[in-house]
Amino acid sequence: MNTKDLLSVLPVKTIKGTLPENITDVAVDSRAVQDGGVFVCLKGYTVNGHQFVKSALLSGARVIIASEPIIIDEDRTAVVYVENTSKAIELLASKYYQYPSKRMKMIGVTGTNGKTSVGNIIHDMLRQAEERTAVSGTIGFKLNDILYETENTTTDVLTTQQMIAQAANEGCESMIMEVSSHGLVEGRLAGTEFDIAIFTNLTHDHLDYHKTMENYSAAKGLLFAQLGQQLDQQKYAIINADDPWSSKMIEMTSFPIYTYGIHVKSSFQATAIEMQSNFTKFQLHAPDGTFPVTMPLIGEFNVYNSLAAIAALYAKGMATEDILPLLANVSTVKGRLEKVETSLPLTIFIDYAHSPDAIEKAIATVQPLKKEGNRLLFLIGTGGNRDRLKRPIMGEKAAAADYVVFTTDDPRDEPYESILSELSATMPHNQYACIGDREEAVRHTIEQANAGDIIIFAGKGHEDFQIIGNTKYAHSDANIALEEATKKFGDTPINK
Repeated sequence: MNTKDLLSVLPVKTIKGTLPENITDVAVDSRAVQDGGVFVCLKGYTVNGHQFVKSALLSGARVIIASEPIIIDEDRTAVVYVENTSKAIELLASKYYQYPSKRMKMIGVTGTNGKTSVGNIIHDMLRQAEERTAVSGTIGFKLNDILYETENTTTDVLTTQQMIAQAANEGCESMIMEVSSHGLVEGRLAGTEFDIAIFTNLTHDHLDYHKTMENYSAAKGLLFAQLGQQLDQQKYAIINADDPWSSKMIEMTSFPIYTYGIHVKSSFQATAIEMQSNFTKFQLHAPDGTFPVTMPLIGEFNVYNSLAAIAALYAKGMATEDILPLLANVSTVKGRLEKVETSLPLTIFIDYAHSPDAIEKAIATVQPLKKEGNRLLFLIGTGGNRDRLKRPIMGEKAAAADYVVFTTDDPRDEPYESILSELSATMPHNQYACIGDREEAVRHTIEQANAGDIIIFAGKGHEDFQIIGNTKYAHSDANIALEEATKKFGDTPINK
């Protein structure tokens, strides 16, 4: 790419050395710099990119973007000084990848809970409709039907633009992105033009980062404010009208709004909800009529998720009567109240619930499935060095189960004793155990179960690892549970 064209988007303070005519790449990791590339010195919470200039030069960097003085051989490499390198990479990323979001219908999903389910339901339905589609988020980056792993719900701005460009280059018509509050505040979505923005809900989470719910809501609202950047496209906001914070989101955009809900009259409203063990029925009141709905997902929270997905496809131009047959054939989202298929005399669910609201909804969904004389056992952990304020509330919500096992979920370097103490602080009954080692906790839960019981292993969901210290260790709640249950009940598990 032409160097001057790339740098034209930057508010440059000064340039030292001679710029090459063209550059090969843009990188923020000195180890990833290509020969003839640009290295941007980012200043993070723990690492300062200016300290890795030498490494970038050894990799072949020809242009360094810096905000602090650096000493290098300016005959070989140019230094471009800017006020803020974080803002610089936000501008460079979308410019380098030629603003790829403008080439597709971009759908952003934000909220405390439900982002992954909504995003994957939309993706599933569009794939059934034979539309080339991508989705990115907590589970990874899925390009049509191929899944690639990613580190964060919202990747860094350079990776984000690279993924969007990859999807656009593959001919995708739409891309759905989970949008985290961290990603919005830190500018990881800079340069991304959204056409449809979805708000699921806002409940207690991440207050170690945002400090207050007001700050948290303002961060989520940035997605709706961001809708106004490309005015030649029709934009829509899709908002959960039942959520107390919905009015805040509505204030953030001037574009047309579709609401959805159960209790408040909405553009897309579900009534007469009937839940069974493996499907849910309801009446859908939509802008283009009233329709009976049957979907292979359970729980009121999935009614909300499906309403958001229906509204998104409607905003894309599909009629409701054409959307509903697609919803009838969607798959369960991995790790989201996912039933483990087995011949064992237990019902086992794997769930990602790690906020008080998600815990409450998971238990409320499964409780009606419990038969007389049986119990619901619930295992929950929480991350070390993360939001401690929510821990007692999580424990309080978990107490709705008949037996609770408190454990860790990526303890990092926080002592497990403090995690378990805070989780169990509000327990109103004594039917619980505190076990720091998650594998041991999973095995203990199976040991406590009797034939016919229901178990929810919550917190890890789709994840197949535990972070202890700074190291990732292989871990699967489902595999450990099946192994232990096979020992106890003497059967061969079938894990599909």
